Amino acid sequence: MKEGPRYKLALKRRRQGKTDYHLRYRLVISQKPRAVVRKTNKFILVQIIGFDAKGDKVLAAAHSKELFKLYNWKGYGKNICAAYLTGYLAGLRAKQKGIEEAVLDIGLQTPVKGSKVFASLKGLLDAGINIPHSDDVLPDEERIRCGSISKWSQDLKNNDPEFYKRQFSKQLERMPPEDLPKHFEEVLNAIKSSFGSISLAGDKQ
Repeated sequence: MKEGPRYKLALKRRRQGKTDYHLRYRLVISQKPRAVVRKTNKFILVQIIGFDAKGDKVLAAAHSKELFKLYNWKGYGKNICAAYLTGYLAGLRAKQKGIEEAVLDIGLQTPVKGSKVFASLKGLLDAGINIPHSDDVLPDEERIRCGSISKWSQDLKNNDPEFYKRQFSKQLERMPPEDLPKHFEEVLNAIKSSFGSISLAGDKQ
């Protein structure tokens, strides 16, 4: 009697390189919602996902597209500043639904210190969501608040105006990059105001 093949075919999403099931298992058994951060070519998506036997449930979410539509954001949709603001918005929505803690899920992305993924994490933390982490992976405040972009653009403007115009051609259609730190604070305050009485991690009690 002939026997069939003895190897076991890996799950489809593992074969496609889309899911690390060992990592997913460790996240699921924590019994906490997952703070999922994903990037597209132009935007950042942050979701708070709850496990359900019938399929994951999105408990709260924010997309960096919303920064443009709801808060008149004039920066880019995928830089460090936008990643932080998107994480912050998702965090406030999670708090509004009574979610206080989560575990970070970056999927198959390589963890890089100070990256956009960890900028979104910082936004979630500042919104009051308790997520286990190491502080040394978080971007510094200057990068989060567009200070590094502002300084670099001002330097280019003073020393190489032609390259400045080429480098920031899209940004200049909306706002000079030197003005982004002030604009960042305006958008951050607008997000805070839209959620009113929610207690934030950084608020004084």
